[in-house]
Order: sequence, then structure tokens, then C-alpha cells
Amino acid sequence: MFKDNRFISYNAAGFQKDMIAGITEGIVAIPLGMAFAIASGVKPEYGLYTTIIAGFLVALFGGSRFQIAGPTDAFIPILLAIVLQYGYEDLLIAGMMAGVFLLLMSFLGVSQLIHFVPRSITIGFTTGIAVIIFTGQLGNFLGLTGLSNHEFFHENIAGLINQIHTINGYSIVTALIGLAVILLLPKIAPRIPLLLVALLIPTIVSFLFFPGQVETIGSAFGGIPRTLTSFHLPHITLSKLITLWQPALIIAALGAIESLLSAVVADGMKNGEKHNSKKELFGQGIANLITPLFGGIPATGAIARTATNIRSGAVSPVSGMVQSAFVLGFLVVFAPYASFIPLASMAPILMYVAWNMSARHAFVHILSLRSSDSIVLLTTFLLTVFINLTVAVQIGILLAALSFLKKMSGKLAIVPQKLSDVEKLKFGDGGKTVRKFAIDGPLFFGTAKRFEESYPKMLLEEESVVILDLEHLAMMDATGEATLFAMLDEAERKAIEIKIKRLPKEKTAILKRSGLNNKIGKENFFM
Repeated sequence: MFKDNRFISYNAAGFQKDMIAGITEGIVAIPLGMAFAIASGVKPEYGLYTTIIAGFLVALFGGSRFQIAGPTDAFIPILLAIVLQYGYEDLLIAGMMAGVFLLLMSFLGVSQLIHFVPRSITIGFTTGIAVIIFTGQLGNFLGLTGLSNHEFFHENIAGLINQIHTINGYSIVTALIGLAVILLLPKIAPRIPLLLVALLIPTIVSFLFFPGQVETIGSAFGGIPRTLTSFHLPHITLSKLITLWQPALIIAALGAIESLLSAVVADGMKNGEKHNSKKELFGQGIANLITPLFGGIPATGAIARTATNIRSGAVSPVSGMVQSAFVLGFLVVFAPYASFIPLASMAPILMYVAWNMSARHAFVHILSLRSSDSIVLLTTFLLTVFINLTVAVQIGILLAALSFLKKMSGKLAIVPQKLSDVEKLKFGDGGKTVRKFAIDGPLFFGTAKRFEESYPKMLLEEESVVILDLEHLAMMDATGEATLFAMLDEAERKAIEIKIKRLPKEKTAILKRSGLNNKIGKENFFM
């Protein structure tokens, strides 16, 4: 179905490079997989299952040579909202539905439409997600007890304030050690896997010096099994499909945007590389359809980890498959030891990820423009934080569309022009008054009212001739056609002849289909 050129000229040397890159990626994926799962309101092992299964399937079926897929930070707020509102079982169904939507996107070839999402929207919800992730880890950083996750941001902040009296000094020390590692290790030893070390050192310190004083994965979730979960088909009903289609579509759209952006970043890092967008969405669809059958949560391409994969020397999708195998090996061998990991050691890791994903510089830049983009950005950001991502994206796109229509409505210009000598001789016989107007810009539903209001100016004198120069007519939709029809009817009542000059060839077919061609008359077209 899709031609795969990603393994052309693959050899033993390439496999060796992929092994190194895959193991490096696996080391990075382990703490992130668990952290993202916990932040999404599910058990940490589900993040590992997602890394193993989705990572392997996207590498096998995807359209990018270097894409690394798995659970990502961008999904955290929407997955948490689904878990809180519907439960883990319905999250699996939503993930499978998202997989179906991604497959439909691939087959329908809508991958190019993703690029039409305004940057103000993507920056707005990305920064909003970063704020939610960052503040969501304050409880673990401070070691607060008695907290519960809520659907809305203000409720979670209120919970933090109400439970501030339960602050745990040992948790703060653990988190600060992890934060210090994150800030200092890149300067001292940049080649060492940062996030794994930032997880291990505070874990070892807490285990040796104050055991049992901070909450761990074991105390919170009962430990991590040493095997993959068995195949399980969620209980799917029509009512659940109707209820979950909207969050599933948001997961699919967000996953498509993230994965294609990640693939574009990979192309840019490897000059001459070109991913296959349709195949990439196909791979993401397969991964999200199958992963929930084994307990995994929705996944997409991870930009930062894909970049790490390339920097580690990867040459093919085999590196992604090696990553999955490495994480599976960790699960089988070391899963029991993961029970000792303090939640406080995961807090600075997620805060670090949130800080890096926040797009704060782009946010400030767009906001400083004080334009319609600034309004779209701020609205999308605030709705993401205080309501949810689904509403934010919908309202953001609506505002962006209205802004676009407003800008386009100002693009239509109806300009009086001087007649040429030829036009005076040709149409001015019998003492008729001849007037000419250039229609410059789009004639569509956003500009139709403006065009209609120009009738009195153009159809001024009865029994005259009006020339419409359409050389620069950018586009015309059904509303534009109807408005032009109405103008012709008005001209007919006043016995005014309408002549069409320099109609672009591509617009001729539109006039023929609508019947305007016949109404105007073939003899009334000229160049």
C-alpha cells in the first residue's frame, strides 16, 4: 500500500549505529514513560507498555526514518480529563478511536491540512499544556498528601493551597536533588543520560538516608509488573462511541500535528531527508489502534526524543525498534526496583519537560504583536488552562477563521478605471455612457455584502454600459456567484449592459457551471 524506502542500502554498520541510538533512547524513554503515565492519571507501567508497543509499531509502519513515538507531554491534560470523567477503560476506547481517525486521515490524504492550523493556536495550547504539567507536579515536589486530581485547573490549585500544611521536607530535598542534577549535569557531563540520572540519584539518596519518608511508585501504585499485560478488548458500546468521539478526535488531531511536526524536525536535522506524511499518519493510526489492546495509552511522535535519536547516530527505523526492545528488557528485569522511585524525583523531570515545551519565547513574541493572532493565542492559552484542550482548539480555530475572514473581506477592491480609446469606440456608440471597474480580490461570502453595497455606485445610469475587469479576481464561491447574479438582474432591470473583461481562464469553468456564462452572454466577454 505504501512504498517503504527507509531501509534502502541498510547494512551491518547501520545496525550497530541503530543499536547504540536505540539503547540511548530507551534509557531516556523509561523515566519519561512512567512520568507521563502518572501525570495522565494512570499507572506508570501503562506508560512503559505504550513506549514498547507504540514505539515499535510507529517505527515499523511509519513514514519517517527517525521518528520515536510513545506517550508525550502534549497528551497529559486531555488524557487526565478523560480518566477523571470517564475512567481508564474509556481512555483505551478513546485511544482506539483516535487510531481509527488517524487511519482515515492517512487514507483521505488530509495530512497537508495540519499545516493550516495557525501557529498562534499551536503555541497557545502548547504553552497552556506546559502550565498544567508544571503546576500539576507541585504537589509531588512538596510532598503534599490528601490531594486528588480534578478536571479544572482552579480546582487543582485550590487543592494545593488547602493541603499546603501537609508539606514534606524529605520530598522537597528529594526533588531539589533531582532538580540540581537536571541543571548541573549537562554542564559537567553532557553525554550522560540526563533524565535517568536525575531519577536514579534522588531515588538512591531517599532510599539510603530517609527510607519510608517519601511516597514512592510502590506505595502509590503497588509496584510495576515484570510482564506486558495480556490482550484485552475494552467493552465498546454505541453510547461510548458517541460520548468519546470528540475527545478521540482531539487526540487524533493533536497526535497528527505532533507527529508530523516531529517528522519535519527530523527532516531538517537530516538534510535531504523527506518523510511520507500519509505513511506517518498510517503508522500512528496502527499504533494507537493496537496499543490500547495491551493497556497502553495514546501515543504520538516525540519531537525531543526524535532529535535525540538522530544525535545518537540513528540511520533507520531499527533504532526505534531497539528502543522498544530495551524498555521491554528493563520491564522484565528491573521492574521490581522501580517501586522504590519517589514521586518527588519525577516532579522535577516533568517540570523540566514542561519548561522546555512551553514555547515561552514564541508566546511572548506573538503576544507583543497586539494583533488578531495575539487574541487567538491568549484565548487558546487561557481556555486550555482553565477549561480544556478540546474547547480551546475549537474556539481557537473559530477565532482564527473569523479573523481570516475579516482580513479577506478587506481584500476586495472595486476600483473605477479609465476607458481605453478602443473601449470608448466599441461600447460608446449611440451616446451611451460607459463606465469601467476593476474587481480586485476574492468574491466570496465574506466580501459579498461589500460587493452588493457597491451596486448603486456601479449601476448609476440607466441604458448605459458597465465593464467589469476581472483580471485580478482572486476567487469566487457560491455566494459570490449569487451576488454577481443579483447584480446582473439589477442591471437588466435598468437596461444596463454588463461587459466582462479579461476573465481568468480558471474562472471560466465556474461561470459555466453556475449558469452565469449564459446569463452574461458569450458576446459580452472580451480581452
